[in-house]
Amino acid sequence: MPAPRGESMSENSFRNSGIAAVAALAGVSTGTVSKALNGTGQLRESTRLRVRAAAEEVGWLPNGAARSIRSGRTYTVGVITTDSYGRFSIPILRGVEDALGLGEMLCFLCDSRDDPIREQHYLRTLLARQVDGIIAVGRKVDPRTPLGENLPVPVIYAFAPSTDPQDCSVTADERGGARRAVDHLVKTGRRRIAHITGLENHASAALRAEGFLAAMADQGLEPVGDVWYGSWSEEWGHNGVRALLANHPDVDAIFCGSDQIARGAAYELERHGRSIPDDVALIGVDNWSPFTDGYRPHLSSVDLNLSAIGRRAGEALLAALDGQPRPGTRIVDCDLIVRESSGPRR
Repeated sequence: MPAPRGESMSENSFRNSGIAAVAALAGVSTGTVSKALNGTGQLRESTRLRVRAAAEEVGWLPNGAARSIRSGRTYTVGVITTDSYGRFSIPILRGVEDALGLGEMLCFLCDSRDDPIREQHYLRTLLARQVDGIIAVGRKVDPRTPLGENLPVPVIYAFAPSTDPQDCSVTADERGGARRAVDHLVKTGRRRIAHITGLENHASAALRAEGFLAAMADQGLEPVGDVWYGSWSEEWGHNGVRALLANHPDVDAIFCGSDQIARGAAYELERHGRSIPDDVALIGVDNWSPFTDGYRPHLSSVDLNLSAIGRRAGEALLAALDGQPRPGTRIVDCDLIVRESSGPRR
């Protein structure tokens, strides 16, 4: 029925009439038109192409669909993460979206739950949806095997770098972050510095320990005891400090491998009557506000700049889509966020 005189046709009416015209020209149902233009459903490729051609002929295409047909791209990107809790993947995804938003691209987020079989399932699904590219996000910096060989779209690895040097990877400068922590502690007058960290076979623990030991050597200082390896937990912060004080009661600063460890260490120092930062200065890693702000005094921490890693990964993907791939590993600097726990002695 035509719109009443003096009133314009509603958007829904225009949309329905447009779909009907496309369906009639292509010889399919309106439901098939919707599936073909939205990239959903189990349709033959010939049917999708016929529907899109009909939509162009009658001049009915959403802006995104028209642009996709002209460019041969879907303007979608798959993000596959191994981080089920979102602690690392969500900040990285924010950075990815900041970069891709400039190109009006959308992200599909897939959680592989650190399961290789599930990861390959998502890879196949994303390729079937014809995404323009994929970003693989890890929850730790241990190098990982590539998603596959000779993939039809570019793949960028964020946080956990690929073992293939020809792939493009973006990760954090964990050694540099540890060095900044030590340099700051020395500037505030600390000389008896210990390092309590996580699992010894974990790449982050190894990199942070390397940076710690190198910075101590550059400062002409000996670390207090060996590197104290344990677990990434608040409980290990308690136990590590207990063992540290039993063997080295003159320690005046502790660089912890994570904020969880740092908060456990803070409570244990308090139990032993040690004031923070007057007696012992304390720095963690991750800059995770539930831990850094959940203790008084607030805890200093090394920020891994996860959002910046995501932005760099998104920019690298855009460059690859423009025919300018960037093989190799790019390192993003860490920042030291100084709070009361590592301030000067009063």
